[in-house]
Order: sequence, then structure tokens, then C-alpha cells
Amino acid sequence: EGLRFRALARRNQLFGRWAAEQLGLRGSACQAYVRSFVDGAIRSESDEALIERVRRDLAACDDQVSDERIRSALVWATTEATRQVRTETRAPVT
Repeated sequence: EGLRFRALARRNQLFGRWAAEQLGLRGSACQAYVRSFVDGAIRSESDEALIERVRRDLAACDDQVSDERIRSALVWATTEATRQVRTETRAPVT
């Protein structure tokens, strides 16, 4: 269960970072935006809620990113987060 939560939090972090890049956020604004996605893992926000949030944020900035691209970014973030957490788990403790 702990690994699952870590993977979910990492996925949200990666997805939030992708969205922040699309929005052109930098520095502390980027960090705060990404942190809010990690907080979403704690609140157990659904995938659809995350997708809708990114869709609204991008639309507010007049950025026309397709739903397919947003969903693809979430799938990538899920795959990458799982890979990262598995790699970290296998790493020997020194």
C-alpha cells in the first residue's frame, strides 16, 4: 500500500510538472503548482478531476491542448512513476 501511494504521489508530481511546463510556469509558481498535484494524491483526487483541472488551467491561458494529449501525459506519468518507484525500491540501501 505504501508503494502504491508513493507511485500515485510521484505520478501526480510528474503530471503536475508536465502541466506547469505547458502553462509556462517557472520557479516558485511552478513548485507550488506541482505541490498542489501531490496534495491531490493525499486527497485521493480522481484521474478525471486531475484531467479536468489541467484542461481548465490550460483553457484559462488560451492554450488549446487536446484531451487526448492531456490523457497521454497522465498515462506517461503513471508509467514513469511506477518505473521510478520500482527502481528506487530495488536499489540497495547504503
